[in-house]
Amino acid sequence: MNDSVNPSASSDENSDNSVLTNPTLVLNCGSSSIKYALISEDESTRITGLAENLGLDTARIKHTALNGEKLEIAIPGGRHKLALQKVLELLEQYHFIAVGHRGVHGGREYSEAVKVNDHVLSEVKRLKSLAPLHNPANALGIEAVQAIYPDIPQVVVFDTAFHQTMPPVAYRYPIPKALYEEEKIRRYGFHGTSHAYVSERASQLTEANDPQGWLTAHLGNGCSATAVYDGKSLDTSMGLTPLEGLMMGTRSGDVDPSLHIHLKRQLGMSLEDVDKMLNSESGLLGISGLSNDLRTVEQAANEGHKDAELAIEMFAYRVGKYLASLSCALPEFTGIVFTGGIGENSATTRARILNVMRHFGIAFDADKNKSLVGGAEGRFESDDSSIELWVIPTDEECQIAKETRQTLGLD
Repeated sequence: MNDSVNPSASSDENSDNSVLTNPTLVLNCGSSSIKYALISEDESTRITGLAENLGLDTARIKHTALNGEKLEIAIPGGRHKLALQKVLELLEQYHFIAVGHRGVHGGREYSEAVKVNDHVLSEVKRLKSLAPLHNPANALGIEAVQAIYPDIPQVVVFDTAFHQTMPPVAYRYPIPKALYEEEKIRRYGFHGTSHAYVSERASQLTEANDPQGWLTAHLGNGCSATAVYDGKSLDTSMGLTPLEGLMMGTRSGDVDPSLHIHLKRQLGMSLEDVDKMLNSESGLLGISGLSNDLRTVEQAANEGHKDAELAIEMFAYRVGKYLASLSCALPEFTGIVFTGGIGENSATTRARILNVMRHFGIAFDADKNKSLVGGAEGRFESDDSSIELWVIPTDEECQIAKETRQTLGLD
C-alpha cells in the first residue's frame, strides 16, 4: 500500500461530516503503537485507527472511516512523530475541538484529568521513571498536536488518577516511611479509565440501591482488578508498576520479593534480567511455554497439553483469589464486572474464576454466561446468586473523551 489516502474514502467521509459533531480526538500512544479515535459529542459516532510496529519496516496505519471502509497506510521505519502527522492529516477535515490523551502514570500529583500546559507536559516527562515505556510516548503525542494545532486544548487522562481515592491503608507499602515521603514509593494502580467506565456503566444498568460496591476485573494481556464503591476506587491489584497483582499474558503478577536476590545468588541474573523475565517471559507464556494469548493456550489445553492446563488453572485461581481479597475493601458488595479481551470473550475463564470464589454464594446461569461474548453486554447470575454478575465491554476511548470534555467545560 502507498502512503496516500484513498480518494473515495475521503469523499465518503466528507459526505458524513455532519454526523460527527464537535468531535474529540483521543490518542493512546504506546511504546510502539498509537491507538486513536475521533468521537462525536454525543458519543454515537466515531472514526478509529491504529498505528502499529512503529520504528520497524512494517510500520503502518490501519484506519477505519466513518462509512466503515478500511484503508492502510504504509510508513516503513516511521516512528511516533511521522505516524502522528499522518493521523492528524487523516482527521483534519473533521475540525476536532479538543484532544484527550491517555497518560499512563500521573504519580500522586494528579487525581483527575488535567488540561495540558507547560508544567503538565514537564511532569509527564519527569514521571517516565515510573512508566518508561509509555510516558515518553504520551509526551510525544502532546508535542505533535501542539506543533500542528497549537490553539486546540489538550487534556491528559491518567491511568493512575482513578485510583487516587484509595485510602492509605490500601496504597501504602509496609516499608520505611522515608521511601514514601521522599521517593513517592506507593501503590498507584492502572487501567483506571477502564475500571471507571465499566463500574459507572454497571451502576447505570443495575436496579440495586445506591451506593453500590463493584469488583471490576479487567482481564486481557494486561490484567487488574479493582474494588469500586460509590464510584470511587478503594483498592486495586496493580501497584507502583503494572507488574504487581494478577497473573497476566507475559507478566508474573505477585511473586516473593526476594526472588530477585535469590536468582542473582543462584543463577547470577542481573536485576535487569529478572525484570525482563517477570514482565516479558512469565504469566500465561511462561507457564504454558506456548503463548501469551489465552485462546492459543486454551486450544492446547483442550488437546491435553498439561502445561497449558496448568496455566489456565493458575490464571483463574489467582484472579479469583484476588477478587475475594478485594471484596474486603467494599462496605457493600453488589457484584462483579468482567471486561477486557479475556473478561469479555472467555465464558469458560469467567466460570473458572467464579468457581474459585465458591464460598461467596455466587451462582450463575451457564447458558447466559456462554452467550455473553463478542462485545455483548449483560448479566448472567442466576436467581439465587448472592451478587450480580456482569459482562461489560470496556470503552476507554469513550471515557477519555468524556473526561476531556468535562475538564474543559465542554459538557
